[in-house]
Amino acid sequence: MKRRSFLKTVGAASLAIGVTPAWSVPDLADQQAPNPISSDAQKTTKQASPEKILLKDYRPKSRYQIPITQVPKAKFPTIDMHSHAYAKTPEEIAEWVKNMDEVGVEKTILLTETSGQEFTDVQRKFSAYPGRFEIWCGFDYTGYDKPGFGPQAIRALERCHQAGAGGVGELHDKGKGLVSNSLNAFGMHPDDARMDSLFERCGQLGLPVSIHVADPIWMYEPMDNTNDGLMNAFHWRLDDQPDIVKHSGMIDILERTVKKHSNTTFMACHFANLDYDLARLGQVLERHPNLYADIAARYAETAPIPRFAAKFYEKHADRLLYGTDMGFDKKMYRVTFRVLETWDEHFYEHDMFGYHWSLNGFGLPDEILQKVYRTNAEKILNSRGSRVHT
Repeated sequence: MKRRSFLKTVGAASLAIGVTPAWSVPDLADQQAPNPISSDAQKTTKQASPEKILLKDYRPKSRYQIPITQVPKAKFPTIDMHSHAYAKTPEEIAEWVKNMDEVGVEKTILLTETSGQEFTDVQRKFSAYPGRFEIWCGFDYTGYDKPGFGPQAIRALERCHQAGAGGVGELHDKGKGLVSNSLNAFGMHPDDARMDSLFERCGQLGLPVSIHVADPIWMYEPMDNTNDGLMNAFHWRLDDQPDIVKHSGMIDILERTVKKHSNTTFMACHFANLDYDLARLGQVLERHPNLYADIAARYAETAPIPRFAAKFYEKHADRLLYGTDMGFDKKMYRVTFRVLETWDEHFYEHDMFGYHWSLNGFGLPDEILQKVYRTNAEKILNSRGSRVHT
């Protein structure tokens, strides 16, 4: 899932607006500044009955006089294992590299989902900065519902590999079947027999596979006043699609796929969307040594449970990968570092995440940070064949 945004049309809630913190660290005051709110809400900000404040306009400010830690740069050199080709011009790419330098990100993996000429075009666009970006390809689903799909798709994969693709991804299946930027393969899930030869070939070529299954659990819940993630969930809702494979079923599909192809390395995007049930994710990781999980774009979902999340990181430190999936501005990176590195509590990032929750830092120790930021990624990247180019 890409960068979050608040909805412009969803119900009301009986919530009151807080007041500005009395204490903050210089240069960080804007970290908790709210987004512009609607004109109606602006008129009532100073005096408003809570019954009249819409949840979409709710922008609380932390009142607690507690430390606000500035983290301008990751504590250790970092590899971002989950991003996309957000920059569209040479100037934007140059800005991205400058931002990476300032925040300590040495390399970014671009999950393009492309093949053929599209893949070549992305490679060319980012070629001015060798070693800073690595381009991963997608699968070509052309003819997936016809005989001969497997050999044809393998040839397309091999051409990308020969051109320098570092891996495959981000494959997507939220319940209807595999989809891509250019073609949807509805009805064909990752564990489908038609996908077997592709995943096996990835293992033979040393190409790791980044795979996104399901979505956060709140997208499957009723869109009512009991849904804790309503404001974000409504925008990405799946509860109104009765024919899709549900959340738990998609995790089962992931497990069957990973088990079937034990010689292929898989990376489950976004904690496999088990951010709400890290215990289950831990069990999945323990059952499948060829599976990793990236933490991209799930900081808001895990930061409300910092103690439990920190214990999860400690227990599964060897299998977690740093990722962003939220653009390339410096503040975005720094928010992720703040969550991972600091003990900060009860802070908000309304402009990044579509939830009403306050965030908290995990305070991860150096040994875990090194693994999540870099060591685990190096283990995957360094285990591949020599035909991978950066």
